[in-house]
Amino acid sequence: MRHARRRVVRRVTRLAAVGGLLLGGAMVAQAAMASETPPASGRTLGSAGDTGTALVARLGTARTAGSWIGADGRPVVAVTDESAARTVRQAGAEAKVVPHSMDELKSATAALRSAPRVAGTAWAVDYRTNRVVVRADRTVSAGDWSRLSGVAGRIGGFVHMERTKGSFTTRLNGAQPILSTGGRCSAGFNVTNGQSDFILTAGHCGPAGVTWFADNQGDRQLGNTVNSSFPGSDFSLVQYAGGKAGAGADVVAIGGGKGVRITGAADPSVGQRVFRSGSTSGLRDGRVTALNATVNYPEGTVTGLIETDVCAEPGDSGGPMFSEGIALGVTSGGNGDCTTGGTTFFQPVTKAMATLGVRLIVSAQNAGGAQGGGPASPPAGASQGAMAPSAASPGSSAPVTGGAEGSTLLARLTDTRNVGPGLLLIAGSLIALVATRYIRAEQDRKAYQRYYSATWG
Repeated sequence: MRHARRRVVRRVTRLAAVGGLLLGGAMVAQAAMASETPPASGRTLGSAGDTGTALVARLGTARTAGSWIGADGRPVVAVTDESAARTVRQAGAEAKVVPHSMDELKSATAALRSAPRVAGTAWAVDYRTNRVVVRADRTVSAGDWSRLSGVAGRIGGFVHMERTKGSFTTRLNGAQPILSTGGRCSAGFNVTNGQSDFILTAGHCGPAGVTWFADNQGDRQLGNTVNSSFPGSDFSLVQYAGGKAGAGADVVAIGGGKGVRITGAADPSVGQRVFRSGSTSGLRDGRVTALNATVNYPEGTVTGLIETDVCAEPGDSGGPMFSEGIALGVTSGGNGDCTTGGTTFFQPVTKAMATLGVRLIVSAQNAGGAQGGGPASPPAGASQGAMAPSAASPGSSAPVTGGAEGSTLLARLTDTRNVGPGLLLIAGSLIALVATRYIRAEQDRKAYQRYYSATWG
């Protein structure tokens, strides 16, 4: 009876081990498929913005005044004469005849830059209204407002002056929080120069030499700022302490343990719907309202920024702006907050990466098989004009796994998003099969010994 029970136990163990092998294999296969980048949607990225940009380049700045994406997703090009309008319409875009060319508008912004600097002011060319909009926050005195209004009046009636709520400040206080003795910022995008990996974030977050941590206690050191540009521009590089960004380097956090996989970088188009993530206010969305904006922060003047109506708050500085998985900018500053709204400015990532000599870290599938990210940036002058603004989305969802640093081998093996659990189950099943085989062989050997011991006395 005892021998029968043993045989039953061995058979059940073998069956369970075989089942474990099959289940473990399925888990490994499922994890491998889940780690692949989701297929791109059927939408054509960049077509609307690229068409408008190409037409502006073709016709020249003396006959055009910028382009933007209309509410229906079609490119709109501002032109100064009917001949240019016909060319635009023949290309399938919408033409809007305006009185002032881009040359005139840029001449106006140059005159504003040459005037005495007034902190708390900002200006940008509004393509859709064909004018230069100058904003002054609540910190600008009545005397400075009057002098600036006089400058605008001498330039021409197409320079529009307006007061705005709040004050234009950097957002210092990804989207993951990074902390230093100077305050809290947000990680932007992971980039590499081929030898080391870095965090691309805002320049005003800290000069070269600043040490960054991932926690308030200073136990988890992220790295050090090795290159910074502010004012003038607003970007910096934080080199990882271990040299590598680790797992999930192509994903930006959007809160709740979720993230968006980044597949490339480009310049945005006016009218495009964009998304911003930050460690203070999380994921927010809005529209690009202007390009090449100038902001006179208290610390200095920054030019070439992307102007949006996306809100931001202190601590969001350096956080990523993106659309459809395409990296567009890192948060610089603005006015207002996410309760009352406001204007937020972003440093274009294409300019920052070109200046720093780095490229985005993207998944191997999107990099053409090149580990660590291949050339993820488009040719100079390209724009990312997605689609009808209302149809845009942040991009493909992905779990936020964090860097490999600070995570134990056991944690990675037991993470259900990895192949570890399946491999552990397969290993356990193989051990069980070997064990049952060994036990059976040992029992047979002992029975053989007993038999011959009894036979030969």
